[in-house]
Order: sequence, then C-alpha cells, then structure tokens
Amino acid sequence: MKLAIAIDGSENALRAAKHAIFLAKHLPDATLEVIYVADVNKAADDRLHTQSPESLQLRRMQKVLPIVKLAEEQQLTITSTILKGNPSTTLIDYVNTNDFEGLFVGSRGLNTFQEMMLGSVSHKVMKHVRCPVTIVK
Repeated sequence: MKLAIAIDGSENALRAAKHAIFLAKHLPDATLEVIYVADVNKAADDRLHTQSPESLQLRRMQKVLPIVKLAEEQQLTITSTILKGNPSTTLIDYVNTNDFEGLFVGSRGLNTFQEMMLGSVSHKVMKHVRCPVTIVK
C-alpha cells in the first residue's frame, strides 16, 4: 500500500506522520513517502534567512528527516520528496499524479473565520485528492 505523509514542520504534521507510521507498521508491504512543499509565497523570506541554496535545501530537509528517522526505526520503507509551489495545489497534483492509496496530513485547527479568510491546506487537499485522506489534529 502506497501512503503519503504531507508535512510542514508543525507539531500537527508530526502527529499525522506518527499516525501514518503506526498504521503502516501493521499493513503488509506498506510504503511511505513524506512530502514537503516549499511555499513559493514564502520563498523570498526563506532565501533572506539563508546564506546559500545549499543551506536553504538543508533547512527544508531538516523538516523531512525526523519523519524519515521515525519510519526507519520501525523498519518501514520511506522516501522523501521536496516540492515547490502553492502547498495545497502542488500537493493535490502530486498525490493525484502518483496514485497514492492514502494521504495523512496535519491540521492547524483554524476556526471557521480563519479558514474562510486564509483557507486551509488540509481542507482543500481533502476535497480534491482522489485517495482517502486522514487529517490529524
């Protein structure tokens, strides 16, 4: 079973990853892919806080590596992917293109007004991906 974990470096994303790893441990032949989407709207700010493209890539990998280590500790097969773009649309396109059988994503827990004004990545993703989505708070 091919499962995806969307992360953003938040505690909620870490909880979603732990949940995915727990379930994958009990599924025969489960594979995991951790996906981080570097938000293009924040890319200029990210570049200002780093000294080189290599250090920027390292900062992004530091968000992915804890999840990879957790999965490897459970003897699970895991890969990582770092994408650039709008987090919700990029994630939707990637998950739908790569035929995942499940997606795990954390939710920031926005209230109704915040979600209406800001939008919620987990809500948009849930509505548009073609596989089951588990949202973890």
